Amino acid sequence: MMTIQQLQNGSDIRGIAITTEEWQANLTQIEANRIAQGVFAWFKTKGLAHNDTVKIAIGHDSRLSATELKTGIIEGFLNEKVEIVDVQLATTPAMFMATQFEEIGADIGIMITASHLPFYYNGIKLFTKNGGAEHDDIEEILTIAATKEVSVGTEGSVEKQDLIPLYAADLVAKIQAKTEEEKPLTGFHLIVDAGNGAGGFFATQVLETLGADTTGSQFLDPDGSFPNHMPNPDNKEAMESIQAAVLKEQADMGIIFDTDVDRAAVVDATGQVINRNNLIAVLATMVLEENPGSTIVTNSPTSSHLKDFIELLGGRQVRYLCGYRNVINKAIDLNKENVETPLAIETSGHAAFKENYFLDDGAYVIAKILMLLPKLRSQGQTIGDLIGQLKQPVEAQEVRFRILADDDRAEGQRVIDALSEFVKMTPGMTEDPETDEGIRVNVHDEFGSGWFLLRLSLHEPLLVLQVENDEAVKNHQVFSALEKFFIEQKELNADKLTAVIQAK
Repeated sequence: MMTIQQLQNGSDIRGIAITTEEWQANLTQIEANRIAQGVFAWFKTKGLAHNDTVKIAIGHDSRLSATELKTGIIEGFLNEKVEIVDVQLATTPAMFMATQFEEIGADIGIMITASHLPFYYNGIKLFTKNGGAEHDDIEEILTIAATKEVSVGTEGSVEKQDLIPLYAADLVAKIQAKTEEEKPLTGFHLIVDAGNGAGGFFATQVLETLGADTTGSQFLDPDGSFPNHMPNPDNKEAMESIQAAVLKEQADMGIIFDTDVDRAAVVDATGQVINRNNLIAVLATMVLEENPGSTIVTNSPTSSHLKDFIELLGGRQVRYLCGYRNVINKAIDLNKENVETPLAIETSGHAAFKENYFLDDGAYVIAKILMLLPKLRSQGQTIGDLIGQLKQPVEAQEVRFRILADDDRAEGQRVIDALSEFVKMTPGMTEDPETDEGIRVNVHDEFGSGWFLLRLSLHEPLLVLQVENDEAVKNHQVFSALEKFFIEQKELNADKLTAVIQAK
């Protein structure tokens, strides 16, 4: 039977909130009640309370189970002396800003979301005035929650207050200040795809306020069944949807958010998709112009061409562990070491700027791009022109191996270590020493010109193999060579590798 501690997902809490034919709910109003009690006890032990009464802001995205979980959380908190502010539909970055805005002044921000996961999932993200919760914080909270019984208290109070208008107005003010114009987007046709998540406000409360035409924007209304496509800027179907809308409407740019708006991507006027490595390149261009010679932290599965691109701009890339908290914390640590690091970003789209509390905020990412649009137009350029010198791989593929061993982490690391020995014995393969996660290998000669990375999945019992090449059909030769290694790994399911090789 699953324990409440198993709801931990890195620095978040996630579980099944709606029972389906395949899944049994394990994050319900009951667990939410106990988790709220754990949050309050953790908060008190950390000495973060500034007053006798703790003020807690609670918001949620469009998920169908949000009201049930919110009810459980509120009931759990009402055992204590608290003031609860129900901000209703919100975004994850806005819930952190609820601890910063004087109008809310929350000590704790609680966001109910499971990002881009299917409708039956939900989860909880936690903020204090100092930033987001860490892995150890969530572990402590759930350990405490495991000792609690469901309890409905009457100590605290609950009121409703709008948060999104405050958050939107803050973004508008920042864009106006940077551009020195009240309506800097006048004459721009910009389309928003919110994927029926919480980001629909951006079209009306930000873009239109700044003068933009948002005709053709789509899926702005919240709907937790996600009837059109998954709200995920890292998803092929989602990106094709916004790409088609931009081309149909002949818009200047398309903007897409994930469910809780902590990630975003764009499509330029030509239909060029700007996510993953392309988005990192765009943001790197901006921050390196503002902070020449600085460092940018990314996760490990970025293209080798991105490293070349950043260095061409005079910057430095540090490839670090996957997980948005990992890249953010690495950037924070580098700044403490007096290494100027203004940006931390994952290929998934999580991007955090030093100037913005190192908060992974998709709306702020778009705000930064919007600040640049008037200047680009005056120069006859689009946002896509910024990455004209970023070379694109000819082939890019990914294969996932399910780890069959009981101790999947140990077995996965054993396979990675064994692959290192295999690479040493294989001409045309050279291990890249600049790797903090898994094993990254540069390939050459008979294998073309490219690289591959094998790493443990962050949350699942999987090994992830990513292969890129600048020469057509050479990925097949890389996969064929690696098959000799992987078929010897008896605790891995290599069926998907076999399928890729046979698909040629």
